[in-house]
Amino acid sequence: MDWLYDDRSQCWSVLTTLPVADYISLVDDAHAAQGALKGQRGVLTTTTAKRIRSRMVEDLKKGAVLPPIVIGAVLEKNLFDALPKLEAVGINEFLPTAHGSLSIIDGMQRTAALKEALSDHVEVGTRGVRVEFWLTNSVRAMIYRMLVLNTSQVPWTISRQLSVVFAPLLDEIKRNVEDLDKVTSPDNPGRRVAPAQYSSDDLVELYIAFSLRKTAVDTKEAISDEFSRLDFVDNLADESFQDHFYTALSMLARLDVAFGKYLGEDGSPSGRFIFDRQPARIGLIVALGSSVLGRPGADRSRTQRMARMEELEAAQQRLVFRLHGMSNEQLEDFLRLDVLREVLDKKVGQVGRYERSVFSEAFKVLVEEEFDLENMEQCWRAS
Repeated sequence: MDWLYDDRSQCWSVLTTLPVADYISLVDDAHAAQGALKGQRGVLTTTTAKRIRSRMVEDLKKGAVLPPIVIGAVLEKNLFDALPKLEAVGINEFLPTAHGSLSIIDGMQRTAALKEALSDHVEVGTRGVRVEFWLTNSVRAMIYRMLVLNTSQVPWTISRQLSVVFAPLLDEIKRNVEDLDKVTSPDNPGRRVAPAQYSSDDLVELYIAFSLRKTAVDTKEAISDEFSRLDFVDNLADESFQDHFYTALSMLARLDVAFGKYLGEDGSPSGRFIFDRQPARIGLIVALGSSVLGRPGADRSRTQRMARMEELEAAQQRLVFRLHGMSNEQLEDFLRLDVLREVLDKKVGQVGRYERSVFSEAFKVLVEEEFDLENMEQCWRAS
Protein backbone atom coordinates (compact mmCIF):
# COMPACT_ATOMS: atom_id res chain seq x y z
CA MET A 1 0.00 0.00 0.00
CA ASP A 2 1.20 3.46 -0.91
CA TRP A 3 0.52 6.18 1.70
CA LEU A 4 0.63 9.92 0.99
CA TYR A 5 -0.47 12.77 3.28
CA ASP A 6 -2.34 15.72 1.78
CA ASP A 7 -1.26 18.73 3.88
CA ARG A 8 -3.79 20.99 2.15
CA SER A 9 -6.96 19.08 3.01
CA GLN A 10 -5.43 17.06 5.88
CA CYS A 11 -6.32 13.68 4.40
CA TRP A 12 -4.43 10.45 3.96
CA SER A 13 -4.39 9.01 0.44
CA VAL A 14 -3.90 5.24 0.33
CA LEU A 15 -3.49 3.52 -3.02
CA THR A 16 -3.93 -0.23 -3.05
CA THR A 17 -5.13 -3.10 -5.23
CA LEU A 18 -8.11 -5.29 -4.32
CA PRO A 19 -9.59 -8.37 -5.93
CA VAL A 20 -12.68 -7.25 -7.85
CA ALA A 21 -14.90 -9.55 -5.76
CA ASP A 22 -13.61 -7.98 -2.52
CA TYR A 23 -14.15 -4.48 -3.88
CA ILE A 24 -17.75 -5.25 -4.92
CA SER A 25 -18.40 -6.79 -1.49
CA LEU A 26 -17.03 -3.66 0.17
CA VAL A 27 -19.31 -1.43 -1.90
CA ASP A 28 -22.36 -3.62 -1.32
CA ASP A 29 -21.75 -3.59 2.46
CA ALA A 30 -21.55 0.20 2.44
CA HIS A 31 -24.76 0.51 0.45
CA ALA A 32 -26.67 -1.86 2.75
CA ALA A 33 -25.36 -0.45 6.03
CA GLN A 34 -26.69 3.14 6.01
CA GLY A 35 -27.41 4.00 2.43
CA ALA A 36 -24.25 6.11 2.37
CA LEU A 37 -24.03 5.71 -1.38
CA LYS A 38 -27.62 6.83 -2.05
CA GLY A 39 -27.68 10.02 -4.07
CA GLN A 40 -24.40 9.18 -5.75
CA ARG A 41 -24.64 9.94 -9.43
CA GLY A 42 -26.57 7.00 -10.81
CA VAL A 43 -25.42 4.79 -13.61
CA LEU A 44 -25.74 6.88 -16.75
CA THR A 45 -28.49 5.62 -19.10
CA THR A 46 -27.85 7.60 -22.29
CA THR A 47 -27.23 5.61 -25.46
CA THR A 48 -23.60 6.74 -25.57
CA ALA A 49 -23.05 5.87 -21.91
CA LYS A 50 -24.56 2.42 -22.38
CA ARG A 51 -22.31 1.72 -25.36
CA ILE A 52 -19.22 2.88 -23.53
CA ARG A 53 -20.10 0.85 -20.44
CA SER A 54 -20.81 -2.19 -22.61
CA ARG A 55 -17.38 -1.77 -24.19
CA MET A 56 -15.87 -1.42 -20.71
CA VAL A 57 -17.52 -4.67 -19.59
CA GLU A 58 -16.20 -6.53 -22.62
CA ASP A 59 -12.72 -5.12 -22.02
CA LEU A 60 -12.85 -6.22 -18.37
CA LYS A 61 -13.72 -9.75 -19.43
CA LYS A 62 -10.60 -9.64 -21.60
CA GLY A 63 -8.41 -8.53 -18.68
CA ALA A 64 -8.47 -4.74 -18.99
CA VAL A 65 -7.24 -2.63 -16.03
CA LEU A 66 -9.43 0.30 -15.04
CA PRO A 67 -8.18 3.66 -13.69
CA PRO A 68 -8.27 3.80 -9.85
CA ILE A 69 -11.66 4.15 -8.19
CA VAL A 70 -11.68 6.77 -5.43
CA ILE A 71 -13.44 6.03 -2.12
CA GLY A 72 -13.75 8.42 0.81
CA ALA A 73 -13.96 7.44 4.46
CA VAL A 74 -14.57 9.70 7.45
CA LEU A 75 -12.83 8.15 10.47
CA GLU A 76 -13.20 8.71 14.18
CA LYS A 77 -10.42 10.95 15.50
CA ASN A 78 -8.64 8.16 17.39
CA LEU A 79 -8.53 6.00 14.25
CA PHE A 80 -7.33 8.89 12.11
CA ASP A 81 -4.61 9.85 14.59
CA ALA A 82 -3.24 6.29 14.39
CA LEU A 83 -2.50 6.68 10.65
CA PRO A 84 -0.51 5.84 8.64
CA LYS A 85 -0.49 2.10 9.12
CA LEU A 86 2.46 1.36 6.90
CA GLU A 87 2.55 -2.30 7.83
CA ALA A 88 -1.15 -2.88 7.10
CA VAL A 89 -1.74 -5.90 4.92
CA GLY A 90 -5.49 -5.40 4.50
CA ILE A 91 -7.91 -2.50 4.20
CA ASN A 92 -9.82 -3.53 7.34
CA GLU A 93 -6.79 -2.46 9.38
CA PHE A 94 -7.50 1.20 8.66
CA LEU A 95 -11.12 1.38 7.45
CA PRO A 96 -14.03 1.89 9.88
CA THR A 97 -15.83 -1.31 10.78
CA ALA A 98 -19.12 0.27 9.65
CA HIS A 99 -18.57 0.35 5.91
CA GLY A 100 -21.72 2.44 5.58
CA SER A 101 -19.52 5.48 6.25
CA LEU A 102 -17.73 4.95 2.93
CA SER A 103 -18.56 7.04 -0.14
CA ILE A 104 -17.67 6.54 -3.77
CA ILE A 105 -16.15 9.86 -4.76
CA ASP A 106 -15.15 8.86 -8.28
CA GLY A 107 -15.95 5.62 -10.09
CA MET A 108 -19.70 4.88 -10.02
CA GLN A 109 -19.74 3.93 -13.71
CA ARG A 110 -16.65 1.73 -13.35
CA THR A 111 -18.23 0.04 -10.34
CA ALA A 112 -21.36 -0.72 -12.36
CA ALA A 113 -19.23 -2.19 -15.15
CA LEU A 114 -17.29 -4.32 -12.66
CA LYS A 115 -20.49 -5.70 -11.14
CA GLU A 116 -21.91 -6.53 -14.55
CA ALA A 117 -18.69 -8.20 -15.69
CA LEU A 118 -18.50 -10.18 -12.44
CA SER A 119 -22.08 -11.41 -12.78
CA ASP A 120 -21.32 -12.72 -16.29
CA HIS A 121 -17.84 -14.09 -15.62
CA VAL A 122 -16.99 -15.27 -12.08
CA GLU A 123 -13.27 -15.32 -12.91
CA VAL A 124 -13.33 -11.51 -13.11
CA GLY A 125 -13.62 -11.52 -9.31
CA THR A 126 -10.04 -12.71 -8.90
CA ARG A 127 -8.59 -9.91 -10.99
CA GLY A 128 -7.28 -6.74 -9.41
CA VAL A 129 -8.78 -3.28 -9.34
CA ARG A 130 -6.87 -0.24 -8.12
CA VAL A 131 -8.63 1.66 -5.34
CA GLU A 132 -7.55 4.95 -3.78
CA PHE A 133 -8.91 5.62 -0.30
CA TRP A 134 -9.12 9.19 0.98
CA LEU A 135 -9.14 9.02 4.78
CA THR A 136 -10.06 11.98 6.97
CA ASN A 137 -11.71 12.77 10.30
CA SER A 138 -13.59 15.78 8.91
CA VAL A 139 -16.46 15.72 6.44
CA ARG A 140 -15.42 19.27 5.42
CA ALA A 141 -12.11 17.94 4.12
CA MET A 142 -13.90 15.13 2.31
CA ILE A 143 -16.32 17.50 0.56
CA TYR A 144 -13.45 19.83 -0.36
CA ARG A 145 -11.45 16.98 -1.85
CA MET A 146 -14.49 15.65 -3.70
CA LEU A 147 -15.39 18.99 -5.29
CA VAL A 148 -11.82 19.53 -6.45
CA LEU A 149 -11.56 15.98 -7.84
CA ASN A 150 -14.83 16.17 -9.75
CA THR A 151 -14.66 19.73 -11.08
CA SER A 152 -13.75 18.70 -14.62
CA GLN A 153 -16.17 15.78 -14.93
CA VAL A 154 -19.72 15.58 -16.27
CA PRO A 155 -21.43 18.53 -14.50
CA TRP A 156 -22.98 17.69 -11.15
CA THR A 157 -25.12 19.88 -9.00
CA ILE A 158 -23.44 20.82 -5.73
CA SER A 159 -26.29 19.04 -3.93
CA ARG A 160 -25.61 15.87 -5.90
CA GLN A 161 -21.94 16.02 -5.00
CA LEU A 162 -22.85 16.58 -1.37
CA SER A 163 -25.19 13.60 -1.50
CA VAL A 164 -22.14 11.37 -2.04
CA VAL A 165 -21.03 12.20 1.50
CA PHE A 166 -24.63 12.65 2.64
CA ALA A 167 -24.55 10.17 5.54
CA PRO A 168 -21.20 11.35 6.99
CA LEU A 169 -22.33 14.99 6.72
CA LEU A 170 -25.58 14.30 8.57
CA ASP A 171 -23.76 12.23 11.20
CA GLU A 172 -21.38 15.13 11.80
CA ILE A 173 -24.28 17.61 12.00
CA LYS A 174 -25.99 15.45 14.63
CA ARG A 175 -22.78 15.21 16.67
CA ASN A 176 -21.99 18.92 16.53
CA VAL A 177 -25.43 20.55 16.78
CA GLU A 178 -26.86 19.49 20.12
CA ASP A 179 -29.80 21.87 19.79
CA LEU A 180 -31.39 19.75 17.04
CA ASP A 181 -34.34 17.77 18.37
CA LYS A 182 -34.76 15.34 15.49
CA VAL A 183 -33.51 14.81 11.93
CA THR A 184 -35.77 12.87 9.58
CA SER A 185 -34.63 11.19 6.37
CA PRO A 186 -35.99 8.80 3.72
CA ASP A 187 -34.63 5.94 5.84
CA ASN A 188 -36.02 7.46 9.06
CA PRO A 189 -39.17 9.28 7.95
CA GLY A 190 -41.36 11.52 10.03
CA ARG A 191 -43.00 14.91 9.98
CA ARG A 192 -42.13 18.03 11.94
CA VAL A 193 -44.20 18.04 15.13
CA ALA A 194 -42.01 20.30 17.28
CA PRO A 195 -39.39 23.04 16.89
CA ALA A 196 -35.79 22.16 15.95
CA GLN A 197 -36.93 19.20 13.83
CA TYR A 198 -35.78 19.20 10.21
CA SER A 199 -35.46 16.78 7.32
CA SER A 200 -32.08 15.65 6.04
CA ASP A 201 -32.79 17.20 2.62
CA ASP A 202 -33.58 20.54 4.25
CA LEU A 203 -30.31 20.46 6.20
CA VAL A 204 -28.28 19.85 3.05
CA GLU A 205 -30.07 22.75 1.36
CA LEU A 206 -29.27 24.97 4.36
CA TYR A 207 -25.62 23.90 4.13
CA ILE A 208 -25.47 24.98 0.48
CA ALA A 209 -27.35 28.23 1.15
CA PHE A 210 -25.00 29.14 4.02
CA SER A 211 -21.92 28.69 1.87
CA LEU A 212 -23.27 30.38 -1.27
CA ARG A 213 -25.18 33.02 0.73
CA LYS A 214 -28.09 32.70 -1.69
CA THR A 215 -31.74 32.07 -0.88
CA ALA A 216 -32.49 30.74 -4.37
CA VAL A 217 -30.64 27.44 -4.08
CA ASP A 218 -31.69 25.21 -6.96
CA THR A 219 -30.74 21.71 -5.89
CA LYS A 220 -32.24 20.11 -9.00
CA GLU A 221 -30.37 21.77 -11.86
CA ALA A 222 -26.67 21.81 -12.63
CA ILE A 223 -24.98 24.98 -11.48
CA SER A 224 -24.01 27.01 -14.53
CA ASP A 225 -22.40 29.74 -12.43
CA GLU A 226 -18.83 28.62 -11.89
CA PHE A 227 -18.41 31.40 -9.34
CA SER A 228 -20.78 29.49 -7.04
CA ARG A 229 -18.62 26.39 -7.28
CA LEU A 230 -15.51 28.45 -6.56
CA ASP A 231 -17.19 30.14 -3.57
CA PHE A 232 -18.04 26.74 -2.16
CA VAL A 233 -14.51 25.39 -2.57
CA ASP A 234 -13.00 28.57 -1.11
CA ASN A 235 -15.22 28.32 1.97
CA LEU A 236 -14.40 24.67 2.51
CA ALA A 237 -10.71 25.57 2.35
CA ASP A 238 -11.25 27.45 5.63
CA GLU A 239 -11.05 24.94 8.49
CA SER A 240 -13.43 27.02 10.60
CA PHE A 241 -16.19 27.07 7.95
CA GLN A 242 -17.80 23.84 9.09
CA ASP A 243 -17.91 25.06 12.71
CA HIS A 244 -19.50 28.32 11.58
CA PHE A 245 -22.28 26.41 9.83
CA TYR A 246 -22.89 24.25 12.90
CA THR A 247 -23.09 27.38 15.05
CA ALA A 248 -25.55 28.98 12.61
CA LEU A 249 -27.66 25.82 12.66
CA SER A 250 -27.65 25.86 16.45
CA MET A 251 -28.79 29.49 16.38
CA LEU A 252 -31.65 28.54 14.06
CA ALA A 253 -32.71 25.66 16.32
CA ARG A 254 -32.59 27.80 19.49
CA LEU A 255 -34.62 30.58 17.90
CA ASP A 256 -37.07 28.00 16.55
CA VAL A 257 -37.58 26.63 20.07
CA ALA A 258 -37.95 30.11 21.58
CA PHE A 259 -40.50 31.21 18.95
CA GLY A 260 -42.29 27.87 19.36
CA LYS A 261 -43.12 28.68 23.01
CA TYR A 262 -45.92 30.96 21.85
CA LEU A 263 -49.33 29.24 21.89
CA GLY A 264 -52.36 30.51 20.01
CA GLU A 265 -55.76 31.09 21.59
CA ASP A 266 -56.74 27.50 20.82
CA GLY A 267 -53.58 26.19 22.47
CA SER A 268 -51.90 25.36 19.15
CA PRO A 269 -48.11 25.93 18.83
CA SER A 270 -48.56 29.05 16.70
CA GLY A 271 -45.01 30.31 17.25
CA ARG A 272 -43.69 27.28 15.41
CA PHE A 273 -45.42 28.63 12.30
CA ILE A 274 -42.41 30.76 11.37
CA PHE A 275 -39.77 28.06 11.04
CA ASP A 276 -42.21 25.43 9.83
CA ARG A 277 -41.28 26.96 6.49
CA GLN A 278 -38.01 26.18 4.75
CA PRO A 279 -37.86 29.70 3.22
CA ALA A 280 -37.68 31.12 6.78
CA ARG A 281 -34.87 28.75 7.75
CA ILE A 282 -32.96 29.62 4.60
CA GLY A 283 -33.56 33.33 5.18
CA LEU A 284 -31.97 33.19 8.63
CA ILE A 285 -29.10 30.95 7.55
CA VAL A 286 -28.27 33.18 4.55
CA ALA A 287 -28.41 36.31 6.70
CA LEU A 288 -25.97 34.72 9.15
CA GLY A 289 -23.76 33.45 6.34
CA SER A 290 -23.55 36.86 4.69
CA SER A 291 -22.78 38.57 7.99
CA VAL A 292 -20.10 36.05 9.02
CA LEU A 293 -18.48 35.07 5.72
CA GLY A 294 -19.01 38.36 3.93
CA ARG A 295 -20.86 38.92 0.68
CA PRO A 296 -19.81 36.68 -2.24
CA GLY A 297 -16.70 38.21 -3.77
CA ALA A 298 -15.91 40.19 -0.61
CA ASP A 299 -15.09 37.34 1.74
CA ARG A 300 -13.75 38.11 5.20
CA SER A 301 -10.59 36.73 6.75
CA ARG A 302 -10.75 33.75 9.09
CA THR A 303 -10.11 36.01 12.11
CA GLN A 304 -12.89 38.38 11.06
CA ARG A 305 -15.29 35.49 10.54
CA MET A 306 -14.63 33.99 13.95
CA ALA A 307 -15.03 37.35 15.69
CA ARG A 308 -18.27 38.11 13.86
CA MET A 309 -19.74 34.69 14.62
CA GLU A 310 -18.96 35.09 18.32
CA GLU A 311 -20.66 38.52 18.33
CA LEU A 312 -23.79 37.24 16.60
CA GLU A 313 -24.10 34.12 18.74
CA ALA A 314 -23.81 36.19 21.94
CA ALA A 315 -26.42 38.67 20.66
CA GLN A 316 -28.78 35.88 19.65
CA GLN A 317 -28.44 34.16 23.01
CA ARG A 318 -29.44 37.40 24.72
CA LEU A 319 -32.60 37.52 22.61
CA VAL A 320 -33.37 33.85 23.27
CA PHE A 321 -32.95 34.47 27.02
CA ARG A 322 -35.42 37.37 26.77
CA LEU A 323 -37.93 35.26 24.84
CA HIS A 324 -37.83 32.42 27.35
CA GLY A 325 -38.63 34.92 30.10
CA MET A 326 -41.71 36.30 28.34
CA SER A 327 -45.30 35.41 29.05
CA ASN A 328 -47.48 34.07 26.23
CA GLU A 329 -49.04 37.51 25.75
CA GLN A 330 -45.60 39.14 25.57
CA LEU A 331 -44.46 36.56 23.00
CA GLU A 332 -47.54 37.30 20.93
CA ASP A 333 -46.70 41.00 20.95
CA PHE A 334 -43.06 40.34 20.11
CA LEU A 335 -43.66 37.94 17.20
CA ARG A 336 -46.43 40.00 15.53
CA LEU A 337 -47.57 36.96 13.56
CA ASP A 338 -50.64 38.85 12.36
CA VAL A 339 -48.33 41.19 10.43
CA LEU A 340 -46.35 38.27 9.00
CA ARG A 341 -49.50 36.47 7.86
CA GLU A 342 -50.77 39.63 6.19
CA VAL A 343 -47.46 39.98 4.32
CA LEU A 344 -47.43 36.32 3.28
CA ASP A 345 -51.10 36.32 2.22
CA LYS A 346 -50.48 38.77 -0.62
CA LYS A 347 -51.60 37.34 -3.95
CA VAL A 348 -48.42 37.02 -5.96
CA GLY A 349 -47.02 34.71 -8.59
CA GLN A 350 -44.25 32.29 -7.65
CA VAL A 351 -45.22 32.04 -3.99
CA GLY A 352 -42.05 30.13 -3.03
CA ARG A 353 -39.78 32.81 -4.42
CA TYR A 354 -41.86 35.52 -2.75
CA GLU A 355 -41.64 33.82 0.66
CA ARG A 356 -37.88 33.46 0.35
CA SER A 357 -37.63 37.16 -0.43
CA VAL A 358 -39.80 38.07 2.58
CA PHE A 359 -37.81 35.99 5.05
CA SER A 360 -34.47 36.94 3.50
CA GLU A 361 -35.13 40.64 4.06
CA ALA A 362 -36.71 39.97 7.46
CA PHE A 363 -33.78 38.12 8.94
CA LYS A 364 -31.30 40.44 7.30
CA VAL A 365 -32.84 43.16 9.48
CA LEU A 366 -32.73 40.93 12.56
CA VAL A 367 -29.03 40.19 12.07
CA GLU A 368 -28.13 43.79 11.20
CA GLU A 369 -29.88 44.93 14.39
CA GLU A 370 -27.82 42.41 16.40
CA PHE A 371 -31.04 40.59 17.44
CA ASP A 372 -31.95 43.61 19.59
CA LEU A 373 -35.53 44.45 18.62
CA GLU A 374 -38.64 45.47 20.50
CA ASN A 375 -40.67 43.22 18.21
CA MET A 376 -40.50 41.52 14.80
CA GLU A 377 -42.79 43.91 12.89
CA GLN A 378 -39.96 45.85 11.27
CA CYS A 379 -38.55 42.52 10.06
CA TRP A 380 -41.79 41.31 8.50
CA ARG A 381 -42.36 44.65 6.78
CA ALA A 382 -38.77 44.94 5.47
CA SER A 383 -39.66 43.52 2.06
